[in-house]
Amino acid sequence: MTMWVAKDGTVRHAAVIARLRRDVIAKQPVDDRERQSLRAFVEAFDQLDEPFAQESNSIHVTGSALVVGPRGVVLLKHKRLGFWLQPGGHIDPGESPWAAALREAREETGLEVHFVGPLDDEGVPELLHVDVHPGGRGHTHLDVRYLLDGGDADPDPPEGESQEIGWYDWEAAVEQADPGLEGILRFLQRRGLDLHE
Repeated sequence: MTMWVAKDGTVRHAAVIARLRRDVIAKQPVDDRERQSLRAFVEAFDQLDEPFAQESNSIHVTGSALVVGPRGVVLLKHKRLGFWLQPGGHIDPGESPWAAALREAREETGLEVHFVGPLDDEGVPELLHVDVHPGGRGHTHLDVRYLLDGGDADPDPPEGESQEIGWYDWEAAVEQADPGLEGILRFLQRRGLDLHE
């Protein structure tokens, strides 16, 4: 992962931005919604000076995680928006979107999660899904999603995080989740996810 970290320990921001753009352009959509999101992502992303900073523009990148395991998929009810979705959120200064997805998943679920599959030669996990959607407070989220293994323990979110959280089997997850998740959940279900490949 050294490519992304400068000698002073900070993340090489320009390199991360360039890498994310390449990953989004190379992404094969799972459905029409993701196809539209990929186009909207690139169009908006290319106009942003600071694509990861929520303070600099109402349109910004967020990092999310689909947390899966033998029990299915972890979903939580967003405290402010009131619908069921995957863990994720805003990117902290000096953080990559994939690191934000991992951190947010750990913070919001209390689970010891890790990326599914190997990291590439640059230490980056595969980009699983992209969804562009309203994020509340008039924001638009350019959400990039990564696949994480959550094991089979019960979620144990700390105080301050949503306590409405749990494992859902694939069909129940599709029924419960925000519509922006349906395509990727159905894709993973059809693919027959084996976390120990």
